[in-house]
Amino acid sequence: MTASIFTEAVTPGMQVESLETRISTGSVADLGSSLDTLNEYHRRLMANRRYGVLLVVQGLDAAGKDSLIRTLAQGMDPAGFRVHSFSRPLGEEVHHDFLWRVWRHLPERGEVVAFNRSHYESVLAERLWPISEHASDEWPLKYQSINAFEEHLHREGTRIIKIWLNTSRDEQRKRLVKRLDKPRKRWKFDDADIRSWEARADYLQLVNEVLPATHTEYAPWHVIPNDDKPAARAVVAAILAESLKSLAPEYPREHAACIARYRELLLDQDNGDA
Repeated sequence: MTASIFTEAVTPGMQVESLETRISTGSVADLGSSLDTLNEYHRRLMANRRYGVLLVVQGLDAAGKDSLIRTLAQGMDPAGFRVHSFSRPLGEEVHHDFLWRVWRHLPERGEVVAFNRSHYESVLAERLWPISEHASDEWPLKYQSINAFEEHLHREGTRIIKIWLNTSRDEQRKRLVKRLDKPRKRWKFDDADIRSWEARADYLQLVNEVLPATHTEYAPWHVIPNDDKPAARAVVAAILAESLKSLAPEYPREHAACIARYRELLLDQDNGDA
């Protein structure tokens, strides 16, 4: 199953509510195999230092964004993998343009960075619950800004993989109830969660607008059926592994003369110690 299958649904007039939310575990790549591939090709990406990778993960509350990223981290070298979670803009962030807070967290060449939520909050959640009376409400212009921003990153060597975790209403409700039943999870809830649940339909209508408007050749969206968490994790791991494999198929060329000289010095040292 190739990544293109999950991008085909992103078209003008799309309705995420009508798209698949469950995929058979047997029809996707083995998660363990994908994590092994990630581990190897992440090392090659780090060694080559030619490309950076930005993984954008968006989804409703209880979509499993945190657990997905934790799973992917199992296949990454910690030296070249970072995660940043974007909550509602606060303090200094409110007084800058909506992309200002994103720049400092972008990946270096050779690095993979996962965004748990992202700059897309400015055209999704913040559209329903504005952060400032001065915030722009010219949404088509914001889409243009996002597309230009992502195109610039692509030209400069950052490859962008955008994930929408598509969860059904019934599955989301079940997961939220399970959270309420777990004392160690209850601290996460506040009034904003109630507002989010009540505005679910409105939020998804914005998703239907935002995804096609920002779905480009250089930064495509992947709509992942998400009612089965293990299957969704396996799909995203396979997409990321496939991307890294294409970006860094080999390690950098070795310096044969340097290696030969180094080996000679080490062997001479062994003889000297003897």
